[in-house]
Amino acid sequence: MIVSIYHTLLGDDFLKLHPKLQARYTLPLGEPFYAVGKMSKIETGAYWLKPLLKLATRWNFLFPESGKDVPFTIKNTCRSLSTGEEEIYWERTFYFKEVKRHFNASMTIDADRRVVRDYLGEPNLFYSDLMFKVTPDGSLHISSGYQRLVMGLMEIPIPQVLRGVVTVEEGYDDVREVFTIQVFIHNRIVGRIMAYEGEFEAQSF
Repeated sequence: MIVSIYHTLLGDDFLKLHPKLQARYTLPLGEPFYAVGKMSKIETGAYWLKPLLKLATRWNFLFPESGKDVPFTIKNTCRSLSTGEEEIYWERTFYFKEVKRHFNASMTIDADRRVVRDYLGEPNLFYSDLMFKVTPDGSLHISSGYQRLVMGLMEIPIPQVLRGVVTVEEGYDDVREVFTIQVFIHNRIVGRIMAYEGEFEAQSF
């Protein structure tokens, strides 16, 4: 039986996920999960945030565009690090009419603290602890915690009041045979930073 970092993190709760989500998050080495879908809506925050979101695109992180029915792809690849750890590399690509945007990340687990270590951007710009939980209906709920700004070899803790609070709900619709996703990123001072929701289907890669 192949045990992914997410299975290790969730333990027996991993088997409470919808079977399609279990397959999606198993991710053997060298066998990427690839899917194609559409975001029914993508919304960014206040207009004055757009210059900062535009700057983040240099790191394949956040972006300033909003839209409806935006095509996207997602690819998750498990790779082995020199430390012996397994890392999941996330590549999310959004195809707006006039521009293509990327939102990439690398994840490992901290088994002692039972969190996912999420480094976002290329090169890494932002770090966040992520907590994974299985909901009663077999969906996956993800929420953020401690965060740091990454500046080369330095990582600067972000005060709680300035953090981007992330919530993610990923499920599977048996009737329509699609994965569903909802992401909401907000800050207690500025409000919404980014939100998107949509669906996707696994494809051969």
